[in-house]
Amino acid sequence: MRIVKLAEGYAVSEQITPTEVAAIAQAGYRVLINNRPDNEVPGQPASADIAAAAAAAGLEYHYIPVTAASFPGPDIERMRRLLNDGNGPVLAFCRSGTRCANLWVATREEHGRAEAGAVASSLGYDLGMSARCL
Repeated sequence: MRIVKLAEGYAVSEQITPTEVAAIAQAGYRVLINNRPDNEVPGQPASADIAAAAAAAGLEYHYIPVTAASFPGPDIERMRRLLNDGNGPVLAFCRSGTRCANLWVATREEHGRAEAGAVASSLGYDLGMSARCL
């Protein structure tokens, strides 16, 4: 698991497994967001299994699946609220972290999007999805 901090209180990761959830909680994260649809590829961990591990570790868990084709998805306002409600720190994950980085940029207030985009881009994330929303 590779966790990349994008901002104070928000980090992204590639796909996690249920066995990694306890370490996420031990690292201080309080909210876990899954932006990857179930069954995107064969053999990926199911959201229900990660949700159970999150509950056991005392983490708040949210399943907000998004694909590149459906970006930013119907739950963009829910994502915005989760990133701004102060219950974090938040770790969001998808296949590579890219969708989560794009969602973070897309949920920033208009005056902060360019700066957020610069941060995510400098960390190697392709922001093509969020560019469609700006």
